Amino acid sequence: MFRRIFQSLIIFSMIFAISSPVFAESVREKLSNESTIEKVIQRGVLKVGFSTFVPWAMKAKDGEFIGFEIDVAKKLANDLGVKVEFIPTKWSGIIPALLTGKYDVIIGGMSITPKRNLKVNFTIPYEYSGMSIVASKINAKGMDEISDFNKEDMIIAARLGTTAEVAARKHLPKAKLKLFDSESQAVQEVLVGRAHAMVASAPLPHFQAVKYPDRLYVPIDENFTKEPIAFAVRKGDIDTLNVFNSWIRLNWDSGWLKERYKYWFETRKWEERIK
Repeated sequence: MFRRIFQSLIIFSMIFAISSPVFAESVREKLSNESTIEKVIQRGVLKVGFSTFVPWAMKAKDGEFIGFEIDVAKKLANDLGVKVEFIPTKWSGIIPALLTGKYDVIIGGMSITPKRNLKVNFTIPYEYSGMSIVASKINAKGMDEISDFNKEDMIIAARLGTTAEVAARKHLPKAKLKLFDSESQAVQEVLVGRAHAMVASAPLPHFQAVKYPDRLYVPIDENFTKEPIAFAVRKGDIDTLNVFNSWIRLNWDSGWLKERYKYWFETRKWEERIK
């Protein structure tokens, strides 16, 4: 009896040893064929989800989307040999829409956070951002430290669901936080005097201070956080992640990403296109 069981185990082991590499290869091929990047190539279109943030992605006067993220997505699609389709989405719904397949990738100034990483996979960073603050010259006069805004009588505006909200909650826990669907609404809240300051990704606070020099100022020159920015893709798609990571490395090393960042974040040559 024992001998028969032993022989059966040997036979089973031999079959498994012979067939498992073939099986594994088959699984690998199946996963590759089902990857997002394979579907993009077959479809001939890369669908990109994003939300508008100045100067990451903006709508120009002619209706075209422009900005750093738009340049990144266009070049990525061009290098893949496909067209690009931009799908603007509210920030609060940008990850759920990716998970339901509305688009292939989020290229939208998204910071890597552990909470988001539980829902999506991130590429390596292709840029870094940080939080800054812009304040009312009337209601926040003379304040020049982040701690000045961390008081119970302070009202801080930020965009809902962003890392600006997270940063405000972490660094200004005593202040009252007012959240909005767009950054323009948050800025407006400061301009009309219903909030003392607004927290947002740099360089937006600096741009707003330049735009409204009589009403706004930037109390702290340096960003008070540093955040890695990455593409977000659906989980379990190693091939797509590998292609995007390789693209980022190549374009980082070539200097192209740095050059485009400098154009959008350190110049205002593009400003006439959105006025």
